[in-house]
Amino acid sequence: MDGLSSSTQINKALVDEEKATKLLRAQAHILNHVFNFIHSFSLKCATQLCIPDIIHSHGKPMTLSQLNSSLPIHHSKTPFVYRLMRILVHKGFFELQKLDESGEEEGFILTDASRLLLKDNPFSVTPILLNTLDPALTQPWQHLSTWFQNDDRTPFDTAHGMGFWEYAGHNTRLNNQFNDAMESDSRLVTSVVMEKCKGVFEGLESLVDVGGGTGNLAKAIANEFPHMECTVLDLPHVVGDLEGNKNLKYVVGDMFEAVPSADAVLLKSILHDWKDEDCVKILGRCKEAITSKGSKKGKVIIIDLVVQNHKGDEESTETLLLADMQMLNLVAGRERTEKELAKIFSDAGFRSYIVNPILGLRSLIEVYP
Repeated sequence: MDGLSSSTQINKALVDEEKATKLLRAQAHILNHVFNFIHSFSLKCATQLCIPDIIHSHGKPMTLSQLNSSLPIHHSKTPFVYRLMRILVHKGFFELQKLDESGEEEGFILTDASRLLLKDNPFSVTPILLNTLDPALTQPWQHLSTWFQNDDRTPFDTAHGMGFWEYAGHNTRLNNQFNDAMESDSRLVTSVVMEKCKGVFEGLESLVDVGGGTGNLAKAIANEFPHMECTVLDLPHVVGDLEGNKNLKYVVGDMFEAVPSADAVLLKSILHDWKDEDCVKILGRCKEAITSKGSKKGKVIIIDLVVQNHKGDEESTETLLLADMQMLNLVAGRERTEKELAKIFSDAGFRSYIVNPILGLRSLIEVYP
């Protein structure tokens, strides 16, 4: 009996230990997500302090003491720089490189990620970072649970008493910041589109970039195809003061009301901002624009995220899901699967489409009437 009792106690202890281990892992998992915002704001802090540019300008691995002496901070804060850099090194934004054989002295160097935060990098994502982490855009997250319990359109409406587009229209700082972010995003996309998707635009005599902002992508297309008449359509507070040149012009308008006629209509990062019924209305106006002259050769060119139903790269999948939640939070939009996009195309009266998944997380989609 004593042996059986002893064995039972051992087994119980093992079960209790396994249960405790699982509980501790579960707690750590929750805490990692609770503290996850610290990654974002630590990165924002480093960017605002110009740490990537300071290390880049140094031209070689930069020691902590050298970094401290170069930062625009109060002298009492120098002991805390190491802790900021430690979490950013852990997350892959910087690396430490040994400076001597002993390995006792190390210097910070940039990674591919932090190079995208350099001010003079044409593909810098700093404007996107600063816009996304602006208090006006982070505050709505505090109201997410309240939004689920009311009939407001978005958490942004709950937080600010108006929708995102109306708010941006009245707030010059946020509007300019948002336009800078969109222009920043367009630079890399434009580069890849012109390199890999140039054939999509060949043979077109006219194109309208709907909701094209300051026209970064349209400018590149106009320069590449000087015979093509390119038009950027957007709201007054976006393009009202902008002037075109040669084969590029800006038109103030509302895509829900009318789209200028053209051989092709371009929608970059537009559909994910809107509900399905709104997307059908937008696409309906686009269809009118490309068939207004009786031609059936026109097309709509869409550049947007496409959520994959199959398992892929875990980090990319997470980015897509986070982007979808951001659309829910700000503008009542969503990121869609190909099947969901296909239904919208069909409901808007289009017959066929081709998906070109060659833009990283995004795809270029050609839609035909």
